[in-house]
Amino acid sequence: MGHKYTISRRLALLGAAGSATRLFAAAPAASNIETHVHLFDPSRVPYAPDAPYKPAAYTLEDHLKLVETAGLAHSIIVHPEPYQDDHRYLEYCFAHEPRPGYFKGTCLFDPFREDTPRRLRALTERWPGRIVAMRIHEMSATPEASGPIRNRDMKDPRMRACWKTLAAMGLGIQMHFIPSQAPGIYALAAQFPETIVILDHMGRPGQGTEQEYQDVLKLARLPRVVLKYSNWPEYKGDLGQLTRRIHGAFGPDRMIWGMLGNTAAAYRTQSGRFEELLAFAPDADRAKIRGGNAQRLFFA
Repeated sequence: MGHKYTISRRLALLGAAGSATRLFAAAPAASNIETHVHLFDPSRVPYAPDAPYKPAAYTLEDHLKLVETAGLAHSIIVHPEPYQDDHRYLEYCFAHEPRPGYFKGTCLFDPFREDTPRRLRALTERWPGRIVAMRIHEMSATPEASGPIRNRDMKDPRMRACWKTLAAMGLGIQMHFIPSQAPGIYALAAQFPETIVILDHMGRPGQGTEQEYQDVLKLARLPRVVLKYSNWPEYKGDLGQLTRRIHGAFGPDRMIWGMLGNTAAAYRTQSGRFEELLAFAPDADRAKIRGGNAQRLFFA
């Protein structure tokens, strides 16, 4: 059964009245889930010629060592920009996962290409229920009509058409963006209220003005917008204060944790820091953010 069926069945069970609120309520306690892992193996699948960057390898085999050491319940592979719209390594990881259903993933296609809907369907049909979202990069205030898949104009009708396709397929939309792009995300997300929208890396605080980040927090008004509490080791401001602001806006039912780094030492360090930063929240709420919400949203 595909992802569209899973989301539709869940909504049908919830019923029309109050479904938006109840979808994000009472996440079960769960083990830790890594919601943001990039896997690279250029010796197996070369990077795209127009890759925006070319990182060192972090392979499936490398990640499985962390899975075992950290006892991760699941991982979500966020298909990385160096591979552009070549998903062969993502599919390799699905085929060689440590146990059936361990991985889910995101995909990357150009929102403006006419063949994107066909290619999306082909990928999701090969891997039913495994693609949870398409990732869209909006990391510049200046739109780019060509080149690597990023910074396409949020106001272009083709962007809305892409969101409509994703909504019809029951797929989420994962936004990697700078704060100044938040109003454009809000305008689109409000048109597709049944679609889960994931905000990467806390909406990149510190890469815009305070007013622009207020627009990021306003996205919490839309009940199916989820914030990924990730990349915070790179934030240079008062992280404790920021954590409380995010938690106050989105609440413990619409936050998911993703780590930065891929070693057991990094995991231990960030896990401890996570507990410090969210010490004000009850144990049950921290458990939701560390894994319960991701379990419910993507693996139930």
